[in-house]
Amino acid sequence: MTKTFSINDLVGYKQTRGLAPLVAITAYDAPSARIVDEAGVDIILVGDSAAMVIAGYSSTLEITLADMAYHTAAVARMKPAGLIVADMPWLSYHTGPRDAVRNAAQLIRAGAQCVKVEGASDSRLQVIEALLDAEIPVIGHIGLTPQSAVALGGFKVQGKTSEAVAELVEQASRVEEAGCSALVVEAVPAIVGRQITDATTIPTIGVGAGDGTDGQVIVFHDMIGLENRFKPRFVRRYSDAYSDHVDAVKRYATDVRSGEFPNKDESY
Repeated sequence: MTKTFSINDLVGYKQTRGLAPLVAITAYDAPSARIVDEAGVDIILVGDSAAMVIAGYSSTLEITLADMAYHTAAVARMKPAGLIVADMPWLSYHTGPRDAVRNAAQLIRAGAQCVKVEGASDSRLQVIEALLDAEIPVIGHIGLTPQSAVALGGFKVQGKTSEAVAELVEQASRVEEAGCSALVVEAVPAIVGRQITDATTIPTIGVGAGDGTDGQVIVFHDMIGLENRFKPRFVRRYSDAYSDHVDAVKRYATDVRSGEFPNKDESY
């Protein structure tokens, strides 16, 4: 990218007609940040999904604020043109506005330009308002909220009844009124993703929410095939990085064991 995508571009996206859908993707370290930046994405999400794809945990609940600050700083050091959004991890904002502001400040100091929080309860709206009062931009997240997966009964598609759809639309409205710059909508039927998008003036970014949202976000490791243990329905793999990497290491091991590496040109 040659032009920086800022929080103002995100806020004004829906008022600028004719724009292509927003492109968002995760990055957790310097190499992935360099790759996605060179590819020209609009938004780089330093997601708490790093818990699973980087740290090997079984859920997002196990990653800490210190971990998220570390990953955010690694991405920010590459000075990407895309907007850097950092997930606030579990329990970094659930205990009230004061803790949320203090914890979000650590992510902003690490290089985030915006933070993302899940949910739309009354207490969550108070957190959003407190963050905005501290001049920290916020993106909301409704539908399947992974930090609440236990309470939701697992990783399940949301909005499957008319009552549930009405509640999601109401949540989107509440998050917008609280002042969020955008809204992630996860794991809902495509028709519901479009309905939420039509009902809001802030941009929606879908993950498993169909093609009716204002943009899409995907996990970098899922998209390139480096994470191959499972494949959610909404993931499209654009390469088979895991197999390519295994093959490269096998060829390296073979060359070392045969004495072909290092050769004369690879030695001092």
